Amino acid sequence: MQKTVFYYNKNEIIEEKTESDDRIKDSHNLWIDVLDPTDEDITNLATTLSLNKKAIDKIRQKSKKPVVKEIDHNDKFIILLHLKFNNFETLETIPLYFHVGDKRLITIHSQKVDLITKVKKILTDRETILETSIDALYYSIISSIIEDYEQLLTAIELKVFDVERDAQYRPSGRVLTYLDTLSRQVIILRRHFWDARNIINYHINMEKDKDDIKYLQIVYDNINQLIEMIQSYQDTINSTRELFSASISLQMNETMRVLTVFSAIVLPLSLILSVLSLDGFNLDNLLDLPRYLGFLLIVMLTITILSLIAFWKKGWIFSYDKEILTPRDKG
Repeated sequence: MQKTVFYYNKNEIIEEKTESDDRIKDSHNLWIDVLDPTDEDITNLATTLSLNKKAIDKIRQKSKKPVVKEIDHNDKFIILLHLKFNNFETLETIPLYFHVGDKRLITIHSQKVDLITKVKKILTDRETILETSIDALYYSIISSIIEDYEQLLTAIELKVFDVERDAQYRPSGRVLTYLDTLSRQVIILRRHFWDARNIINYHINMEKDKDDIKYLQIVYDNINQLIEMIQSYQDTINSTRELFSASISLQMNETMRVLTVFSAIVLPLSLILSVLSLDGFNLDNLLDLPRYLGFLLIVMLTITILSLIAFWKKGWIFSYDKEILTPRDKG
């Protein structure tokens, strides 16, 4: 286990490895960040920090169900998820446990999440947090987590565009697999976003009298926008499935068109060859040409030319995409 202790007020920030005396506690806000505690460490934390038993049980179970619980009038226990893609097929969910009390914030999580760097950046960018209650720091951490969610959507968005292009120009089984993976990841992300919105909504409604709640007002709007965006991506994925089916149908039509043209030209010629009994053509004496060879060649050439003209008129062959002119171009 690795534990880092921060004391801060509007004048200073003190970083230590253990808690200090009560004199500092009375004049500073306290943030304790704990990485990867064992069961024994959790028991010791519960004793030294007077943590709630139900909250401790959730931490021991490594619960990943986002929740906010009111422990008493001043203390809350919150579980929020940090999300990241290890690869596109695997979305990793890392639980963050918050214990928020009067002038005290305790965070417990995996070392895969660098919360200390996040908080240092937050305090650098928003120095006014140092002058306010511990709730402001907690709300700002939530805001930072939601910003990370936006990066996940960016990855989804880029992948949707790539798969959409492949579905149109290079439809294959791999594209269909990607579409299934995208759809599954979008559904999972949307559920996690809903859970995060529920937690933010709880704070906004239950703690609306707090001055520091302003840090969550914008975050609530952002998470709603993320949910709307991910819903639009789901619609795009569904449209891409239809585009994929249309592209496959178009490829089949092109294939059938080629086979039809080939058959329409070759089959009549084969029939004429059979009618004029040229199956027994003597390959040992090429100078002994059949009597109707000239007529046959003319008929074959005529059928071929007439077939090509007919296919050309129908636009099956020798057709090119015409440039679409706008009214401005015509003017």
